[in-house]
Amino acid sequence: MLNAKKLSSKSIAALAAVAMALLAALLTFVFTKEMMAVLITFFVMWLASYYVIVYVLEKFIYKKIKLIYKFISKEKASIKEQRFNGSLVSEKTMDEVKNDVKQWAIEKRGEIQTLQGNEAFRKEFLMNLAHELRTPIFSIQGYISTLLDGEINNPEVNEKFLERAALSADRLNSLVDDVDKISRYESNRIQIEKELFSIQVLIKEVFEELLPKAALNKISMAIKKGCESELEVYADRKKIKQVLINLIENAIKYGKEGGTVLAGIYKIDGKEILVEIADNGMGIESELASRVFERFFRTDEARAKDNQGNGLGLAIAKHIVEAHGHDLSCRSTFGKGSTFGFTLEKSLGQ
Repeated sequence: MLNAKKLSSKSIAALAAVAMALLAALLTFVFTKEMMAVLITFFVMWLASYYVIVYVLEKFIYKKIKLIYKFISKEKASIKEQRFNGSLVSEKTMDEVKNDVKQWAIEKRGEIQTLQGNEAFRKEFLMNLAHELRTPIFSIQGYISTLLDGEINNPEVNEKFLERAALSADRLNSLVDDVDKISRYESNRIQIEKELFSIQVLIKEVFEELLPKAALNKISMAIKKGCESELEVYADRKKIKQVLINLIENAIKYGKEGGTVLAGIYKIDGKEILVEIADNGMGIESELASRVFERFFRTDEARAKDNQGNGLGLAIAKHIVEAHGHDLSCRSTFGKGSTFGFTLEKSLGQ
């Protein structure tokens, strides 16, 4: 059987012409009973019908379809072509045009879904940003209003409130700085200046800087046994330090009191060094683990435990690692802890 979907315009014209020629030949036979007249009628009618149908298809239908095709294929049509004169997509069958249109429709649908997703993400980002900004601003306003209402002359209150207002101002400044960073990173405006350095030495340096915070929660920090031997990596030292600060600080914040933060460093596949920061804290529910790198994302438990963070640290860390051509990953078990890991290019001499 003929597959109508695979017929070209000329095939359709030929079949239609056969039908019309057969009808004319039948009428000729009925009135004349002469086979020669029937054959001549059939041939002439088929030829005339075929060319008329082809002309109509090409002139009034196919070229309009070609114009539509040219529009979706992002080609610029001339005024003459817009009036359906001339060939727009020569050597394209109807099937090819149909397949291209389908592909175009799929791509456009995907673009629309992406735009809708981006719009929803933008709205969520603005709501989260407003929420994060509101807290320190309200705190500053509250402390200043209290001082202006008369407490500025109270030596037991004024200094304490000014210190708290200053802390809120610092938090506000930190938030704005982080938003600026992540905006630049997401616009691919991040400069990577690579150098060779010991990853163990850098981790110990970060441990030393975060020791006061860890001491408040009685959390110990150490490099895992068997990972102490120094390994050199080729990366941007300052930016990798920022990644480590964000990951280790995150582990301290959400670690349980008296818990541990361990750093593991491993050689893999002869070309890369794997760095892992693990804690034995609250962990993350499995359905939320994939969202930890979103801007401002924090679980309800995390928000309850940490009212000073802004939810941008992990997002910034991920962008920095990706700028190095690698990825930052998370493994977590709710109630048992989390492990964040990333790879870096190692020194060729190791």
